[in-house]
Amino acid sequence: MIIGIDLGTTNSLAAYFTEDGPKMIPNRLGSHLTPSVVSIDEEGQVYVGETARERMLLHPESTASVFKRSMGTDKKYILNGKKYSAEELSSFVLRSLKEDAEVYLKEPVTEAVISVPAYFNDARRKATKRAGELAGLKVERIISEPTAAAVAYGLYEAKENAKFLVFDLGGGTFDVSILELFHPILEVRAVAGDNFLGGEDFTKVIEDLFYEKNKELDPMLLDAKTLRHIHKQAELCKLSFTDEKDATMTCVIQDKKYELKLDLDEYTKACEDLLERIRIPVKRSLADSNTRLSDISKVVLVGGATKSPVVRKFVSRLFKFIPDTNINPDEAVALGAAVQAAMKERKDAIREVILTDVCPFTLGTEVVVERENGRFEAGHFCPIIERNTVIPASRTETLYTVRDNQTKLRVNVLQGESRFAANNVSLGELEIDVPKAKAGEEAIEVTYTYDVNAILEVEVRVVSTDKKVKQVIKNQETDMTDEEIAKRFEELSYLKIHPRDQEENHLLLIKGERIYEESLGDERQLIEIAMRKFEDALSTQDPKKIESARREFKEFLEEMDQL
Repeated sequence: MIIGIDLGTTNSLAAYFTEDGPKMIPNRLGSHLTPSVVSIDEEGQVYVGETARERMLLHPESTASVFKRSMGTDKKYILNGKKYSAEELSSFVLRSLKEDAEVYLKEPVTEAVISVPAYFNDARRKATKRAGELAGLKVERIISEPTAAAVAYGLYEAKENAKFLVFDLGGGTFDVSILELFHPILEVRAVAGDNFLGGEDFTKVIEDLFYEKNKELDPMLLDAKTLRHIHKQAELCKLSFTDEKDATMTCVIQDKKYELKLDLDEYTKACEDLLERIRIPVKRSLADSNTRLSDISKVVLVGGATKSPVVRKFVSRLFKFIPDTNINPDEAVALGAAVQAAMKERKDAIREVILTDVCPFTLGTEVVVERENGRFEAGHFCPIIERNTVIPASRTETLYTVRDNQTKLRVNVLQGESRFAANNVSLGELEIDVPKAKAGEEAIEVTYTYDVNAILEVEVRVVSTDKKVKQVIKNQETDMTDEEIAKRFEELSYLKIHPRDQEENHLLLIKGERIYEESLGDERQLIEIAMRKFEDALSTQDPKKIESARREFKEFLEEMDQL
């Protein structure tokens, strides 16, 4: 069974394909959304999702979130004294989704199509693939999130050729893609985005306003638990704008109540800088694809952050029409990934469509250039495959020696948009011997071939001798061999995933502890009595008593959490 997975910054989801189309896979708690949060206790027990998110409020030092933003980097997260990379933490989330899918589908799940932001570079895409492998999944394909969303919306089924814009604003990343339909080809014409812009930033706006209003609170002096509490209340305040035009953020800190009253107009004004950051990638994608706003037939909203009235109003004004929101923006990418998985399996129920993607960043090499004074200047960038080139693609550039009797030529494989090599990312290097000759008489042909899974093959050929060197470029600092992946997986196996049949009970107890800490006076006594009653029911080990007590305790906590 191949499933589709949306590995998100804030939440992750899984879906599969049926005769009636793609369907969401609920997690062990019955929800479609699994928070992308990982927590590890002193005994090495791993908590993923809602339970981990609740633990984050009580044990922020042993919990990690928003780690997707660090995929493909050397950043480490320390949880209970042990270091983890973003891809290792992501593997816990993927393993949890895999296990939930196996329970729900009642069959083994061994393969997956995983989505990534369109603007993820080579290192980030490879890290996502490794995370899947660490989770025990064969990653059939890495698909761009906007492309997956376009598939979910069935844009390839439109009756006429048209251009679409997919606006994808998630918890931590922003992507915009221009797609064009030429039956039966759905072609991505351009992508642009910001890997550090998302719903979390719109939450931070409210946090900043809260600190500005309550000047006696200095975030530099507050402990981690208090900071998480403030962040959570800011998130709830932001979400309340979905239904209300006024919102109040309330925090109890050291037995004192702090408030921030905010209306939608004030909040919108405070978000102006973020909205301007959104506008920049939109303009860039339109320019790169030679598309005018009037050429766009439909705008599709994807990602949980697009549910915000601030964002929806901005998009409507920008494009001068109401965007399409027929599919739950949280679920669109996972559903599209499931359709892509069905295409891989060649399911009879789905009509085959040719999907093309683009290279999100320019790929090139370092060269020297000749100045007017006849001198050569090193460190310049020579593009070979331009950004937004439809992939798979292969391009060749001819380069020449610049010194007499030169015996070697070095190809520094670069990714980026700067005209200076030092400002771009080096993916690897190749070196080849050339015969001695006068400057400019010996040449090499450098061929880059880039495929849909973000794998880059570089071939260098000496024109005069036909000698060749070839390499599949991998990020040397972060890439792992199959043996290293297997070894790391074994190292991580000491961690114990919490038994799923106990998790719902454990989640309620953690939630109870968190609400107890946030409450005061009589409310605390009520919570303590309710927790003791539930714990007594658990100690009986009687399934019927536990089920009844769990229902009652859950309703009690939901009521207390709204106070």
